[in-house]
Amino acid sequence: MPREPVVLTGPRVVLSAPAEGDLDRVTVLCQDPAVAGWTTVPSPYSRADAEEFVLGLVVEGWADGRSCTWAIRLSDDGELVGMLGLDGIRDDEAEIGFWLAPKVRGLGVMTEAVSLAIDYAFAPEGGLGLQRLVWHAFVGNAASAAVARRAGFRFEGLRRLGGAQRGRRLDDWQAALLRDDPRTPANDWPDATFVQHDPVALP
Repeated sequence: MPREPVVLTGPRVVLSAPAEGDLDRVTVLCQDPAVAGWTTVPSPYSRADAEEFVLGLVVEGWADGRSCTWAIRLSDDGELVGMLGLDGIRDDEAEIGFWLAPKVRGLGVMTEAVSLAIDYAFAPEGGLGLQRLVWHAFVGNAASAAVARRAGFRFEGLRRLGGAQRGRRLDDWQAALLRDDPRTPANDWPDATFVQHDPVALP
């Protein structure tokens, strides 16, 4: 169902829908090799790509209820340092995805942002009232796995060629969090998900 963009606020981050004023910043951050290597953003990334995303996909997703996309901003100065989305919203489920600027990686910024999004996703009042969130990452993205693991996601397995990136199939990991699951770090993840690889080679 259609919904208006919401703002989610935590101690260190604010999640708000990206807007036209963010286009240049999004363009710069999406040229980072790790963002390009671990996500499905276009590569090379242009300002036109940012316009299509921010002014098109993001707006349409909120309007038709299929996705909720937030810019991750630092509370102290409002700087945009990443992006987080709940996509494919249907049948009480959504997929969570995110990326972060190099300068704030490893500082707990994404962990806080993900926690805010999960609260909103599962909240029956004032939220989406979902029952299940699913997380995917290409095999080797242990940094993303660490965020999901700390949030309580339970590992569900490796999907052979289960992910798609710019015209090719890649192995990926899958995990899920149910509304009634404990929001404590999960201890059932395989050892391979703790070993960070270099980003997958760009096509």
